[in-house]
Order: sequence, then C-alpha cells, then structure tokens
Amino acid sequence: MSRAGLKTPVADIRDHAFSLQGNDRDYDALLSMTRGKSFVLLGEASHGTHEFYAMRAAITRRLIEESGFDAVVVEGDWPNVYRVNRFVRGLSDDISARESLGDFRRFPRWMWRNREVERFVEWLRAHNEARDARDQAGMYGLDLYSLHESAAAVIAYLESVDPDAAGRARERYGCLDHGGDPQRYGYSVAMGVTQSCRDDATAQLADLLRSRARRLEADGVHAEDEQFFAEMNARVVKNAEEYYRNMFGTRVSTWNLRDRHMAETLFELHRHLSEQRGRRARIAVWAHNSHLGDARATQVSRYGELNLGQLVRERAPDDCLLIGFTTHSGYVTAARDWDAPAEHRRVQPALDGSIEDLFENTGMERFFLPVHGVHALPDRALERAIGVIYRPETERQSHYFHVSLADQFDAVFHLDETAALEPLDIGGTWTRGDLPETWPTGI
Repeated sequence: MSRAGLKTPVADIRDHAFSLQGNDRDYDALLSMTRGKSFVLLGEASHGTHEFYAMRAAITRRLIEESGFDAVVVEGDWPNVYRVNRFVRGLSDDISARESLGDFRRFPRWMWRNREVERFVEWLRAHNEARDARDQAGMYGLDLYSLHESAAAVIAYLESVDPDAAGRARERYGCLDHGGDPQRYGYSVAMGVTQSCRDDATAQLADLLRSRARRLEADGVHAEDEQFFAEMNARVVKNAEEYYRNMFGTRVSTWNLRDRHMAETLFELHRHLSEQRGRRARIAVWAHNSHLGDARATQVSRYGELNLGQLVRERAPDDCLLIGFTTHSGYVTAARDWDAPAEHRRVQPALDGSIEDLFENTGMERFFLPVHGVHALPDRALERAIGVIYRPETERQSHYFHVSLADQFDAVFHLDETAALEPLDIGGTWTRGDLPETWPTGI
C-alpha cells in the first residue's frame, strides 16, 4: 500500500498532472508557481532534445513578457554568451542572431548553435528594441571553460579604459599560456612542471573589484555592464584556473568546483541586475537536470557531489523554483564520444521501473506535474540523464541514477516521445527526419 492509501502512483500522477495541449496555455500552471520567485531553474534530460529547448524558450518568453524577468542565464561560457547579450541589447556589430552565436566553436557546438536558440535570440532582440537599457532583458553564461578567452577579454577591456592596468593583467595572465590549451596548463601544474597562476589570477580579480568605483565615473548602464563583464571574466579565470589544476584529481572535486562557480556567477549577476534596476532582479536559468535538480535528492550526494540547484535552494530556499524535463523515447542530437561529430540518435525506451517508465504508464503523452502534491511517488527510482554523449550500449550504467523525484524538483514536464535538436551546423552524421534504427551494429 502506498503512502496515499489505496491510490497507486499512476493514479496519483494522473490526478495531479496537467495535460499539455501544444500551446502557450500549457505553461499557465507553472507561471502561477513562479509568482514572487527570483530564480526559476529550467532543466533538460539531454543536451540535444528539440522540445526541451523549445519549451524553455516559450516559458522564458512568458516570464519576460508577463512577469518582468530580467535575464536568462544558460549553461554556456561567460564571454561566448555575452556576445549574444550585446546583440540582443543592440550593442554589437553582429547583423543576425546566428552571427552572434559565432563564438560557440568548441565541442559541443550544437548545445547553443541550434535552431531553437537562434529563434529565441531573434525574439529577445526584437523584444528589447523599444525598451530603455535598464529595462532590457539580457542573456548570460554560467560556465567556466573559457580560461584563455576570459583572460583575453579582461585585457581587452583594460586596454580601453586603463592601458597600464592592461599591462599588469597581461603579465599576470602570462603564466597561463600553454599553447592555448587549458588542460595542458592544468597537467603541467599538477605534475609540478610549472608554477600555479592561482595567486596572480586572484590578484587580478581583486584589482578589478577595487577599481570599480573609479572606472564607473562614466555615466550609463553600458559602462556598468562592461566593467561587470570584465569582473566576471576575471572571476572565470580565477575559478577556471583552479578547475583545470584539479582535473587530474577526482571527478567530484571538479564537478563541485564547476557548480560552485555557476552559483557564484548566478548570484553575482543577480546582485548586479538588482542594483541597476533598484529592485530584486528575476532570472531564468537553462541547464541540464543534473545541474538543476537538487543533488541532495540523488545518489551522487553519497559521494559528496553537490550542484547548482542544491546551492540555490540552500541560499534562497523560498525564492527559487526547480523544474525538470523528462522523456521516454524518441531521438536526440548527441555524439558517440567526446569531440566526435553530432549525430541524430535514437533514444531507447526508458528502463522498466524508471521515473520515465512510470510516467509513460499513465497513458498521458505530455503533461506538467507539480510533484509535491503527489504522495505516491517512489522514494527512490531510476532517472535518465543524457549529456552530449549518448551510449545506448551501456544505457543503465551510462545514463541512469537513483533519485527521489519529489525532493529533486518542484515540478516536472514529461513528454513520452521527443525529437532531436537541429544544429545550425549540420554535418554528414546528422540528418533531418527519422533515421533507421541500426544500433548497435551501425550498419
């Protein structure tokens, strides 16, 4: 017997779920839950599912238009996404949304160079055109992989406002140069071959923060934003230096460093936007379920792993909303290995006994479920996570982990069948439409 008495999990879910009809009204229940929240975290069960990107974009448009949200922050590198931010605010020389996405060159390019992101960027540019600079919605990045790009951005900013300070920054960041490869830097330091740049990176960030008031004597929101852009790039360099230096230790260590950086970035951006607007800013976040679902409700917490969703809940427990997205089967854009080409891949049906299998058994093809009202949810069940690599041959080991869904998220969107995200850069291994299922032979 379940905690809900005689009610089965399937019946309990059906009683509480909102069926999706394929229009913007599908998000009414979610929008009502976001009232008064500063942070709305919108996940995804894969980095290559069309519907997840399209739905997050539709939700975020409504949050901006109807609830006055100030920004969307994505699981992308700070300088790359800031180029998009300049475009959507009418401050760049880019002539199109696609051109503004041009700094996404590293694997996996399709995560942000795709049709759905391009459409959202076009919409955000049009939305901002008739608005004052302080009322425009921006787009920002959370991640820390851009060690050298961020160092170059700090130097470029200082060249424009303080050439002497730019010279000091160039000297400090010189120790990071290992042929432009941050992993080579990390390995060299870990092996004791070269000295760490930790102190120099920390000193550069401190210098930028100390000089903020003096450099902001120029009036205007754009001067404030450019100084903040440089400060955040210096913060990326400081944290990325530590991340790459720890790459040759444990996975938990680097994962936690990365998600702590994401949380630091999110809260610094919230402070900056709140000060600019003279009120509490409101931000939507786009990242993978594994970053946004509270890690304390999953098996990874046993290994000491934390994540962004947990950190946001700990700091702002009454001011955030965590939303997951799941799918049962369909197609996904993913690679077979790191740095391999993007492929149009079939997603295997969810494993028996998983959360996705339970949702499929409701007979509701697409629905929104506020989970806290569903008392018959299992305390521990498998949940699937596909990143940028999909390995169906080791499905259980590679893509599933145990969760307590009611504690992991505040609500979930479930779609029985989903389609692959369409990259802007389509190669020979990615084809529109259904592909024959040839796994595992590849013939």
